[in-house]
Amino acid sequence: MTQAYPDPATSIQARSLSAAGFDDADIAVVGAGVIGTACALELARKGFRVRVLDSDAPGMGASFGNAGHMATEQVFPIADASLLTRIPGMLMDPTGPLRLDWRYLPRSIPWLVRLLWNLRPSPYQASVAGIRALNEVSLATWKTLLTSIDKTWLLRHEGSLLVHESEATAGELAHAMGRFSAQGVACERLSGDGVRQLAPSLTANIRGGLLFPETGHVMDPHQVVKDLAKAAEAIGVRFSRAEVTGGQASDVGIRLQTSGGVLEVPRVLVAAGAHSASLVASLTGVRVPLDTERGYHLMLPREGGRLPMAVTSLERRFIMTPLAEGLRLAGTVEFAGLQRPPRMERAWRLRQLAEGMFSQPLDEAEATPWMGFRPSLPDSLPIIDRAGPEDRVLLAFGHHHLGLTQAAVTARLIGQFTSLEHETLEPGLPSPRPYRLARFA
Repeated sequence: MTQAYPDPATSIQARSLSAAGFDDADIAVVGAGVIGTACALELARKGFRVRVLDSDAPGMGASFGNAGHMATEQVFPIADASLLTRIPGMLMDPTGPLRLDWRYLPRSIPWLVRLLWNLRPSPYQASVAGIRALNEVSLATWKTLLTSIDKTWLLRHEGSLLVHESEATAGELAHAMGRFSAQGVACERLSGDGVRQLAPSLTANIRGGLLFPETGHVMDPHQVVKDLAKAAEAIGVRFSRAEVTGGQASDVGIRLQTSGGVLEVPRVLVAAGAHSASLVASLTGVRVPLDTERGYHLMLPREGGRLPMAVTSLERRFIMTPLAEGLRLAGTVEFAGLQRPPRMERAWRLRQLAEGMFSQPLDEAEATPWMGFRPSLPDSLPIIDRAGPEDRVLLAFGHHHLGLTQAAVTARLIGQFTSLEHETLEPGLPSPRPYRLARFA
C-alpha cells in the first residue's frame, strides 16, 4: 500500500508480538482495518479477551484512504452485463475509471469467468438482495456504534448526490432512478437548480441529479478507525504489529505463525481484507476467489468547505467527498493484483475529472495521492461466517468498496457468531445466509 500523508504520531502504536503477552487471548483478530477493529471492539464488549494482529497500525490499509462515503445506495454488484463490451477499453486505457492491467489478465481470467457467471439473472438478484440487506441497516448501526464511543461528530447523515451534465445522459439518470427505487433505495430527482440549492459551488453545467437522503459520509475515515481502536484498548483489546504468515486449525484451537513468533488461541477472526485468502485456505481448506480492486484517491487539503455532501458524477464516474482535512476525490478501480507498484497517474487523473465541475477552480496546492487494496469477490458479497473445526474460525472480509459502509453491521453479526449455541439473531440484523463461506467450498 502507498499512502502520502499518514499521521503515525496520532495512531495507536501497536506493540511487538513478543512484548504483548498474547497467551491469554480468547480470540485473535487478523487485520486492523475498519472491519477488524470494529469487530474487535464488539467481541471485547461481549467479554472476550481480544488481540489484534496487523503488520501496520490500525486503519493504515484500505481503511485509511477510502472515499468516506456511507454508500448505502450502492446495492448493485460491481459489474453488470456490459462488462464484456468494456474489457477492451479496460485493457487499453491506463487512467480510465475501470482498468484491467493486461499483465494481470491471465491471472484474473478465472475470477472474471466467475464474475460473468454471477451476472445471470438469478445469482445477480441474489447478490443485490444480499448487498441491500446489509446496507439497509448500515447507517443506523454506525450511529449506534459511534454514539457508544462518544464520536457522533464523525458521521454526517446529510445525503449524497449523483449528478449529470449532458442532456444525453438524462435517460440514463432516469433509468438509474428506476432501478434504485425498485430496490427500495430512497432517491429524489432534482433539476440543475435543485442540485445547486444543495451544493451551490457546483457549475451551472449540471443539468440535474438524484438525491439519496439515506446516505452520508464520515469526516475522517482514518480517525474513525483510530477512535474505535482507542475505545477497544480502553476495555482490554491489545493491538500488536505482526504479520500473520500462516495458520492451522484443530479441534482444540488455532495456531498462527507470525513475524513475531507462534501464537496459539482458541479462536481467530480473519479480517485481513485483500490479504485474507491464503490464511483462510490454511485454516478452512477453502480457496476463496478473492481478487483486489486497487482504489486511488487525491486529497485536496485546501478544499474542505467546497461541498456539503458527497457528490458523484454520472459521466465522469468519480466521487468527491468533503472531509475534515479537505476534499477527497476518489472512485477509480484498477485490477492489477497485490504486487505491482501503484500507478499514481490514476490518482492525479482525478483532478482532471474534477475540472469543470465547479463554478470556481479547485485549489490543488498540497494535493496528495494514495492507493490501497480493496478485497473483491465475484458475487460482490462479503464473507461473514464461522467455519473450521468447532467453528473456531470467524470470517469477515471481501466487502470490496463497501467496507466502511458495512463495517458496523458486520461487527454485530460477528458478535452473534461467538456463541456456538446461539442461532437466533438479534432483531434488525440481516440473515447471514448470503455471506456464508460454503458458497465457494
